[in-house]
Amino acid sequence: MAINITAHKAVLSQLAPYNARLVAVSKTKPVEDIKAFYEAGQRIFGENYVQELVEKQAQLPADIEWHFIGHLQSNKVKYMAPFVHTIHAVDTLKLLQEISKQAAKHQRTIHCLLQVHIAAEETKFGMNRQELQQLLEYWAANAPQFSHVRIAGMMGMATNTTNETQIREEFHQLHQLFGSVKSTFFNNHDYFRELSIGMSADYTIALEEGSTMVRIGSLLFGERNYNGK
Repeated sequence: MAINITAHKAVLSQLAPYNARLVAVSKTKPVEDIKAFYEAGQRIFGENYVQELVEKQAQLPADIEWHFIGHLQSNKVKYMAPFVHTIHAVDTLKLLQEISKQAAKHQRTIHCLLQVHIAAEETKFGMNRQELQQLLEYWAANAPQFSHVRIAGMMGMATNTTNETQIREEFHQLHQLFGSVKSTFFNNHDYFRELSIGMSADYTIALEEGSTMVRIGSLLFGERNYNGK
């Protein structure tokens, strides 16, 4: 078992002054490793693959708050709609509509974060500013369609680079955009408060730039074995 409980404690102590939360990214990791962190007090876990998430959820304690953090296809939403708490990577209007539709079938409200493309790499997913504006305008004008989703904030992934200045600037720009979106669309909604930025390599910068939620995997669980995934 490659899990690092010491690192878990250290990360939590770093998050505390910022009142930020830890999403322990458990993708490709066995149920036993998740149980070990659960016993250490961790309750929020993030997964990237729908089938893997569904299988793990069935084997683990019911009070785990499951977050889906990977790129999500609309036709997969139904499998996790009965239990998923937050979906981090909502990058199209179609996906947001489908999440609300599937959540309604289970009389649930699913928290959603709008993913914005902030990295220099084209391979990263997310909306540009114009697409984000269009989605939010439609959402605001068609509220009954979205009664079973709660837009709780935004998410972004910085460029995979060692250039900390670039990473900081990307996070900073997203934080500014977050503030603009909040004042325009969510001024009277306290639930719009999450900024999901920062992973194992850059979470300390993300915290300084306004992160409320960091997604950390390899630092806690060790390197991943993708098994061909």
